[in-house]
Amino acid sequence: MVSAVPFIVLALAMTTAVTLGTSMRARSAPMPDGSWPTSQGDVYFAAPYTVKSGEVFDGKMKTYQRSNVKCRGATESAWQNAVFVIQEGGKLKNAIIGADQMEGVHCEGGCSVVNVWWDAVCEDALSIKGGSESSVTTVIGGGARSAEDKVVQHNGYGSLIVEGFYVESYGTFYRSCSDCGNKGVKVIIKNLLAVDGRVRLLTQNDGDEIKVEGIKIKGKKVEVCSVGTGASRISCKYSPSTVTYV
Repeated sequence: MVSAVPFIVLALAMTTAVTLGTSMRARSAPMPDGSWPTSQGDVYFAAPYTVKSGEVFDGKMKTYQRSNVKCRGATESAWQNAVFVIQEGGKLKNAIIGADQMEGVHCEGGCSVVNVWWDAVCEDALSIKGGSESSVTTVIGGGARSAEDKVVQHNGYGSLIVEGFYVESYGTFYRSCSDCGNKGVKVIIKNLLAVDGRVRLLTQNDGDEIKVEGIKIKGKKVEVCSVGTGASRISCKYSPSTVTYV
């Protein structure tokens, strides 16, 4: 959704603290084992399905995709080509996102995504937009694979928690918006198994605060954090002992 900009490697400052607040307390999803779920059938939507505020959509481990949209790689697109659009306060769980789509899942503000698997990421798997500083998006369990570019694109405000997630064959796992102004997003990523990355794990921008814990990286030794050109007030905090290259 947002084109990549030149990046420079972030020199990690271990003395910088990250204040994440009570709303960002970590969950308890374990480290993934690299297994992938078996689909329980196929469902095709002619338009994005909207998960309304307060609604819980249980996909029952079926594969959801679009009947009228095909992936065109990392081509810029919009929410109209998503499979699910989740309103703030909505929850999507137990679903597989198939290959026939461009935008995967869109969160309009803080939403909850639990045990959702992207079988073939097109432009993005998950896009977070809108919201406010108090919005919290949680991604618990699940996985994504075959991402030509990025997996999570964070264009909105608020905080993000990712825990117990599996990602395979990707460019960048998480990217915050490089030209949306200083939104000061706060991110916790815990128990992430990342396999065959090509570029980097995380890209952050001015005012972002990221805390990383319990990361296992297989394949290329991609850098953990990088920062967009011109960014200055950033924080990416982790202990090297919690990041394992295998």
